[in-house]
Amino acid sequence: MNAQQRLIAALQADGYGPRLMRDEPMSAHTSFQVGGPADVMIRAQKLDELVAWVRLARAQGVPCTVLGSGTNVLVSDAGIRGLVILNECSAYAIDGSGRVTVESGVLLRELARHTVEQGWEGLEWAVGIPGTIGGAVVGNAGAYGGYMADIVQEAALLTPEGQVQRVGLAALGFGYRTSALKRADPNGDRPIVLEAVLQLRPGDAGELAARAEQVTQQRQARTPEGACAGSMFLRTEHYPAGFLIEQAGLKGLTVGGAQVSPKHANFVMNCGGATAQDIARLIEIVQEQVWRELGQRLHPEIEFVGEWPPSPQGDAIPTEGRG
Repeated sequence: MNAQQRLIAALQADGYGPRLMRDEPMSAHTSFQVGGPADVMIRAQKLDELVAWVRLARAQGVPCTVLGSGTNVLVSDAGIRGLVILNECSAYAIDGSGRVTVESGVLLRELARHTVEQGWEGLEWAVGIPGTIGGAVVGNAGAYGGYMADIVQEAALLTPEGQVQRVGLAALGFGYRTSALKRADPNGDRPIVLEAVLQLRPGDAGELAARAEQVTQQRQARTPEGACAGSMFLRTEHYPAGFLIEQAGLKGLTVGGAQVSPKHANFVMNCGGATAQDIARLIEIVQEQVWRELGQRLHPEIEFVGEWPPSPQGDAIPTEGRG
């Protein structure tokens, strides 16, 4: 019996057998709608389940990947080895001072809309952003002048050693679209966000609703509809990535079923039938062309998850993601 079989046997012995999914296609769990099979998948609705399963997988020597809603990742066509835990832990509470304690599987835009309705200011910029709180903390999500770093007070993490640790704002090391968590060794066991504590401010529900509606309209006007992972590249020191890609004449460029959106050049779309390799190759071509023509280096905002073959240039595509 190998390590993965021992893990499955242990989960079955604990009564989780009916919840296990074998060779589950990741294309059904990512916003790009691509990705090969996960060896074993299970959904976690409670934090104690998530913690126990991660600890169990690590104890058995089985790779473990925790994903939220799959909105900021590109999963390889070869899929993900080991155990994939879909984080659906969705409890949260707001006290009378605007302090929000929220589990990492809560959808960011749902929390944002609820806080707007309740008259709490600080998340109205996030009403249209897909993804979970956990992913938002890891990537310091932001839009229209607001960032997670503005409101996060602390987080509960599951460390690589299996300990639950509460850390403050300074330890999270937020930067533009990044954090100390995202910068952690991509090939090792990263800390996993279990819970975040946010501090919001009292506001007028009507004014917040109007502001949220304005944000929604702006997003609808600028954001392409379809299978994608949101903004593909980080802005450079001086220029938005979409501007550079458009200046390089790459709007509408296609590789297989993947396309640089004609509506917004910083979105790569699965237009139907794209593979993860199509998308990865298109990313490489955009980077190469923008560097060659404009002397600007573009870095992906998304993370690459799963087993990746060498690129056509012979370089291994990085396996970075934990979602």
